[in-house]
Amino acid sequence: NRIAQPRRVPAAGGLEVGLMAAMKTRGGLWFGWSGEQSDDAPSAATIIRRQDVSYATIDLPRTDFADYYAGFCNGTLWPLFHYFVGAMQYSEAHRDAYLRVNRLFAEHLIPMLRPDDLVWVHDYHLIPLAHALRERGVTQPIGFFLHIPFPHVEALRALPGHDDLVRWLLAPDLVGLQTPRDLASLRSAVADVLGPAALRNGDAHIDGHTTRLGVFPIGVDVDAIRREAQQSRDSETVRRMSAGLLGRRCVIGVDRLDYSKGLVDRFQAYERFMERHPQWLNHVTFLQIAPLSRTDVRAYDEIRHSLEQTAGRINGRFAEPDWTPIRYLNRNFSHETLMGFLRKACVGVVTPIRDGMNLVAKEFVAAQDPEDPGVLVLSRLAGAAEELGGALLVNPRDTGAIASAVHDALSMPLRERCTRHAQ
Repeated sequence: NRIAQPRRVPAAGGLEVGLMAAMKTRGGLWFGWSGEQSDDAPSAATIIRRQDVSYATIDLPRTDFADYYAGFCNGTLWPLFHYFVGAMQYSEAHRDAYLRVNRLFAEHLIPMLRPDDLVWVHDYHLIPLAHALRERGVTQPIGFFLHIPFPHVEALRALPGHDDLVRWLLAPDLVGLQTPRDLASLRSAVADVLGPAALRNGDAHIDGHTTRLGVFPIGVDVDAIRREAQQSRDSETVRRMSAGLLGRRCVIGVDRLDYSKGLVDRFQAYERFMERHPQWLNHVTFLQIAPLSRTDVRAYDEIRHSLEQTAGRINGRFAEPDWTPIRYLNRNFSHETLMGFLRKACVGVVTPIRDGMNLVAKEFVAAQDPEDPGVLVLSRLAGAAEELGGALLVNPRDTGAIASAVHDALSMPLRERCTRHAQ
């Protein structure tokens, strides 16, 4: 949807960093929204070339943007796909804007396509794009990757017109998902909408077209993260963070501010940890970094206020003149700085209520010193839990279990920490 712009400061998000690495390795055209809105119909895409990657962007119409982005993308699809069915909002106007924007992307991409291109479409903002390209005669191979969970058909049915969504998803030649659970959910939807006969040999068949379905979990560049984590140790920001601990140990969370990340439950779990294990009071600081996200969506304002109140109440209850139990920061840092923070921490807490993958979990492991590694506390409902067996796995709504896991992580002997990290 919104592409990575050429910049001097490295991107903070793991997803953006991963895709940037892929583009730089193979070269090509990265096309999407500029981040700006316009009162006029967008003209031809603006193209900037850096090394082997061309960055092509268009502004989006102001008349459609809110209904497309805050409306259908993040008011309808995001909560539904994360199983927050009760939070899902729907209107035909939002759906229509979603389709118009995807058609706009298709119309502006087609003049830039070369005959030997492969088109790689990313995420829930652009589910209809492959269908729009095919309608306009594009014959190049198209792949689609969904970075968030895909819901089982029993949840998907809550969406009016969910059968259209399934058909849009099958327009590409290959659809990739994060986990086997997501793949099983997509197959449940295909069988429900098109009938069980539409699934053969694990692939989907519709109107003479075959769509391969597969699991391709996104990873991180481990070597690059190790370099960043080591290089940033001497940066001013990381040194100040370390000095501010005053010798205390650090538990860290790094999440975009979103209700799917389980942040209120996490704060409450940390409160329970301090209640149950008072020996850690004034010896551990919890650093939660949560940059603001989608500030034009009401649900995100509510989660922000709830977190601020919870953090204030907990700090008011437990703080000492020289110690604040929770440091809660609503700001962005460069990716290199974040990797330095992760390396300094002895416990990483990644407890989303539902997540497609969660790259912070993988980044925390990669950033650690293998000779003296920290411990990852990870939600069972994150896609990463299917790969990171060395983590302490928890139910993100079970604050008592999270509190116990943090205590176990802080108390874990070096040998077990090294074994889990190596795994």
